[in-house]
Amino acid sequence: MYEREVLQLQKMIDESCRIVFFGGAGVSTESNIPDFRSADGLYHQSYKYSPEQVVSHSFFMHHTEAFYEFYKDKMMILDAKPNPAHLKLAELEQSGKLTAVVTQNIDGLHQAAGSRNVYELHGSIMRNYCMDCGEFYDAEYVKYSDGIARCKKCGGIIKPDVVLYEEGLDNATIQGAVQAIGEADMLIIGGTSLVVYPAAGFVDYFQGKYLVLINKSETSRRVRASLTISAPIGKVLGQIKVE
Repeated sequence: MYEREVLQLQKMIDESCRIVFFGGAGVSTESNIPDFRSADGLYHQSYKYSPEQVVSHSFFMHHTEAFYEFYKDKMMILDAKPNPAHLKLAELEQSGKLTAVVTQNIDGLHQAAGSRNVYELHGSIMRNYCMDCGEFYDAEYVKYSDGIARCKKCGGIIKPDVVLYEEGLDNATIQGAVQAIGEADMLIIGGTSLVVYPAAGFVDYFQGKYLVLINKSETSRRVRASLTISAPIGKVLGQIKVE
């Protein structure tokens, strides 16, 4: 399946030398990490609080234990492995073709696959810091702590380095992502419904030749794509050959 589209994509990649990948939750669902907005995503499951409430700054501050119960159970999937999409993007970077990955995901799978220049717009579950003394803690410590994750040094509450609702994106990450997209000659958008702003607006900075959209379902906003492939991104990118 998708043979003709994959051949077109291969030709575009072969002709490009400054490729940027912009990805969302659909990149990680093939690694068995649930997303928020699909038909069986977290928004469609029933909890005492909605997932949107739970992953907000105010909820974290006022209902920390309930936040951690949900966060550890539903958002910290530490046994997930990179899928063919992650691996191919890392291979493209190592070959010098791909200059950056811009991701809305927080799972660290791009780095696990070998990607080095990754702009994590919404942070990462792999980084956690004590709110009082700033001590760093890895994902395993937080995941397997009892109840609220607390600092071993000072007893302060540990906060995941993820961007919660009501919080702003990191300025340095924004600037790096926007610059990479603006300098790209090819932008591949994959596994995202382009519904979350301001991240979805980053594609407007692209001025290059080829814009490719790979997503199982239609996106929420129109982009003038050179090529659109309605398919799982891992199955598509897995077929690409890297010289």
